[in-house]
Amino acid sequence: MAKGSQLAQLKSALSQPGISGNKTQSKKRKRSAPTEKDKEKRAAKLDEIHRRLNPFDTKVTKLKHDVGGRKLKGVTGKPAQSKMAGIEQRKKTLLKEFEERGRSGGILDRRFGENDPTMSLEERMLERFTRERQRASKGSAFNLEDEGELTHYGQSLANIDDFDNTGLDLEDDDEEDEGNGKIDQDIVRHTHFGGFDDEEDEDESDEPARKKSKAEVMAEVIAKSKEHKMLRQMEKEQGENLRHELDQNFDSIRDLLFASPPDPSSTGSNSVPLGVRNVEATIVEGEKAEDYDQNVKALMFEKRAKPKDRTKTEEELAVEEKEALEKAEKQRRKRMLGLDDSDSEDEGKQRRKRPRGGDDLEDDFYDEDYVGLGAGLEEIGADDGSEEEASDDGDEDDDDDEIDEDDEEGDGDEAEEWGGISDADDSGGGEEDNDDDEHLVASRKKLKTSSKKQPTSELPFTFPCPSSHEELLDIVENVKEDDISTVVKRIRTLHHASLAPENKLKLQTLNSVLIDHILHVVSPPNPRFHLVNILLPHLYALTRAYPIQSAEHFNQKLSIMHRNLKRGLSRGASNLESKTWPSLPELTLFQIIGAVWPTSDMNHAVISPARILMASYLGLGRVRSLSDISSGLFLCTLFFQFEQLSKRFVPEAINSLLSNILHLAPNQFKDAAELPGAFPAPDFRSENSQALSIRTKKLKERELRKVDLSKTLLEELDENDKLDLLALALDLLHRFADLYKGLEAFIEIFEPALEVCKGLDAAKLGKSFQSRLSSTTEALSRLLKFAHQSRRPLMLQEHKPIPIPSYVPRFESTSSSYLRAQDPDKERKEATKLRNEYKKERKGAIRELRKDAKFLAGVEQSKQKEKDRQYSESMKKAFSSLESERAEQKSMDREKAKAKRRAGK
Repeated sequence: MAKGSQLAQLKSALSQPGISGNKTQSKKRKRSAPTEKDKEKRAAKLDEIHRRLNPFDTKVTKLKHDVGGRKLKGVTGKPAQSKMAGIEQRKKTLLKEFEERGRSGGILDRRFGENDPTMSLEERMLERFTRERQRASKGSAFNLEDEGELTHYGQSLANIDDFDNTGLDLEDDDEEDEGNGKIDQDIVRHTHFGGFDDEEDEDESDEPARKKSKAEVMAEVIAKSKEHKMLRQMEKEQGENLRHELDQNFDSIRDLLFASPPDPSSTGSNSVPLGVRNVEATIVEGEKAEDYDQNVKALMFEKRAKPKDRTKTEEELAVEEKEALEKAEKQRRKRMLGLDDSDSEDEGKQRRKRPRGGDDLEDDFYDEDYVGLGAGLEEIGADDGSEEEASDDGDEDDDDDEIDEDDEEGDGDEAEEWGGISDADDSGGGEEDNDDDEHLVASRKKLKTSSKKQPTSELPFTFPCPSSHEELLDIVENVKEDDISTVVKRIRTLHHASLAPENKLKLQTLNSVLIDHILHVVSPPNPRFHLVNILLPHLYALTRAYPIQSAEHFNQKLSIMHRNLKRGLSRGASNLESKTWPSLPELTLFQIIGAVWPTSDMNHAVISPARILMASYLGLGRVRSLSDISSGLFLCTLFFQFEQLSKRFVPEAINSLLSNILHLAPNQFKDAAELPGAFPAPDFRSENSQALSIRTKKLKERELRKVDLSKTLLEELDENDKLDLLALALDLLHRFADLYKGLEAFIEIFEPALEVCKGLDAAKLGKSFQSRLSSTTEALSRLLKFAHQSRRPLMLQEHKPIPIPSYVPRFESTSSSYLRAQDPDKERKEATKLRNEYKKERKGAIRELRKDAKFLAGVEQSKQKEKDRQYSESMKKAFSSLESERAEQKSMDREKAKAKRRAGK
């Protein structure tokens, strides 16, 4: 290579192989066009020159130990070319993704040739037209109007031989012999003259099998299809034979299905002889055989089976149930009025007047006055009903006057007796009068009127949806208690939410009406708890359908109870007339809330206020009578049911149980100061609580019974009932201890409870109670022992001791790096190998990511440079225009100044 500058070296390199420079050619000889081989040689020479002129384009890795004859990959490389290849690859993939990163969608053009830049628009259209015609021609194989020849199953009719079924077909012929009309060569050899060359056949059989032609393969396929077709035909014939046999035996099967009962007279002494019976049977069978065709034709006219109906939606089922109930109600009314099914109710009330005939004898003629007798009776009944309603209204007015007088006197006994609540008081009217409690259920007058009439035996099918509790009482006034569930179900069916838009509001109102009715039926003096179980499923379903409205109504009831509690506490918690404990309707409401709503939620719109109110009753109420103790035990039982899943601690329940145990059982504690622990006991040894203690002298020896707390709130209790309440309190204490055994403060909570149980005098309370007390005491002792064992005192956090750093050198057993890499442990060796591969791949991935980031940064930089260039050009144009305008303005100003000077101004 020549010395000098790069330009001189390039000129010398290009001139030596004859790529550039003046070439002397004769004038007569014309230059010929360069061929492809000349172009390839020229490109190879240029690549060689470029490689020699740029020594940095090739990178050679120096080997530490060069071994001759060994081929290694990666020793020589071309970093520039690889870099350019990587850039081009990133332009095709990464750059497109980067440019389309903000796109949310798009249309992918899959038309033929659309993405081919080498095809022109005319070529694309021509190719598309050609392919469209090809697709259209494929679908015209059986088109009779086509210019092509007729076909049968895709084969030309001209090529189908008429002797296919005789063994003379041309299916096994070679492709060149097809369609020549000759007999198959195999048939000639084996059938006509094939008896003398068996040895040749055997010799031929020893040769390797030749490759079958396409015609032979297709012949085998056709033969197999014919074989399957024949098998299907045989199966079809067998089925036809079996069907024919069944048809022959149909007459006997029909006689078995429709056989008449045997004549008992034939079994007696006067029966027909055997020979005569056989002859008669033969004659009858012949007649039946003749009637076979008639029976078959009769079966043809039978009703065919229809497909099953689809599964109906909830709305369609509701409509069907409503229509069925309305139809049943119409039929019931027709039966009640004595009408036929074809008659209507209007026809029963008023018949058409028949004109009087000449032959009438006045016996079958209905006069208008006689026809109006039924209507007159109905009017009388209506008048009676109106009079009864008027009398009822008068009674209600009288009762209202009596209630007003009671309100003026300020007597609250009625509220305590009925415990209950009317919706009229939900608006907060009780806040104005602090002396009277608000009501939860219907008043006494409604109960009296509802108990007068006897229930009817026949139940209607349609009912109006009640909008208030009074309307529901009117509906179920003449209904048996067992049929109330049916009435509510029919009301829900007739007023399903999918039948009319206003039914949703009606069902929401029905939900609140059911709550009021449940509180009504459990009100003293005659609570009916079986009705609660009957109505609870309907209330549960309506609450699940409309939870917000149901929660609002429950909260209204809880608000009334809270106001009554505050009113009772303001009168004095120890006052006997104060309503500081819930009665039977309130306790039933709490129980219904626990059954309808989930009690394990942390925060709930209904359960949380109910828990707070129950805890307020237990914490603020003062024990004055046995009914208060029964109410408190009922609340503790509800709390235990509420907290079984969440296991939230309720201190009021534990304190109430311990207080009730001290009130009922004789104990060795003299006053509240001697009580263990710090639980509050304000009523211990008070005047009201001393009468509650069990008098051992009046006890009767019997086993402990299960306590019905609803009855204890209504009936007077004896000493044995007190003992049952005490046993219930101990049982609840045991259950709460088992529930709260995982609490950190279990020892502080239940150690006072254990001391209280040990301080009871159970010697005179019976053996059954003593066993109950001993089991509770042992359970508490065992749980406290486990709690003491599991408790550990608080300690400082322990740290692992920091070792002293050692600088002992590491000695290798061998100096060879190869041997050090060979680990005798196979698993550890594989793990090391995987770690090394992971490191290598990780480094490669990091390197590629850095290159991608660098490439994208270059793209962003080029875009920014292009933006800056365009901006600078636009600014230059603006400045140049401004400068030119400014120059013109200055020149004009100078001309004006010269003109002024010339004018002498």
